[in-house]
Parts: sequence; structure tokens; C-alpha cells
Amino acid sequence: MSVYTGFVLFLFVTLALLGGVVSTGLAAKRRMHIPLVVCAVASLGVTIYFAEKLGEVYDLESAGWITPVHLTIAKITTLAYLLPIATGIATLRRPGARPLHRRVAFLVLGLTVLAAVTGTWMLLASDRLSG
Repeated sequence: MSVYTGFVLFLFVTLALLGGVVSTGLAAKRRMHIPLVVCAVASLGVTIYFAEKLGEVYDLESAGWITPVHLTIAKITTLAYLLPIATGIATLRRPGARPLHRRVAFLVLGLTVLAAVTGTWMLLASDRLSG
């Protein structure tokens, strides 16, 4: 599988899984929600792997200021995924934590969209390396 195919495939798989996470979370279907969370996080890991490989094909510095902006947002977003996991576990123990879990989860989804947009911008602004 090419780095391009892998990246696009796993990006769309991750987005589809996150859609399932949101729908099952809002419907309070824990039996489906929790496995979907695990699959989405695993798929995100594979997407990040392919993104790193894709970064070896482009001169990301040629994109200018968007590169450090994207990389900062991407790192913050990746770390932020720990928040809905922690609040989700808290919700299992204390159902009153559900509103906080929902807010944190939507915050992380927003960061994910921002990382995807800035990453796309960065790639479109980058020069492809020869060879």
C-alpha cells in the first residue's frame, strides 16, 4: 500500500469511526461506544504513522509558517485524546460526569478537524521532494 493510499484510507476510516463514536455516545450506547473509541484511537495511530511517512515525501519546511502551526496543533490534539478517555472512565463510575465528558469529547473533535485542515493546508503548500 502506498503512503498516499494508506494515509487517505486510514484518515477516512478514523473519521467514520469518530462519527460512530459520536452517535453511540449521544445515544448512550456504551456497549458499542467503548469498542468504537478503541478502534478510532487505534485507527488514528495508524493515520499518524502514515502522516509521518507522508512527511518524508514532502519538504514541509517549504510550506512556511503553517508547518509549525500544524505540528503544534497535531501534538496538542493527540495528547488531548487522553481527556475524553479519562472523563469517559469517570463517567462509567459517576454518571454525573457525562456532561463534562461530552464537552471534552467535542473539544477534541474540534481540535481533530483543525489538525486535519491545517495538515491539508501544509501538504498543499509543500514542495514534493524528488526521488
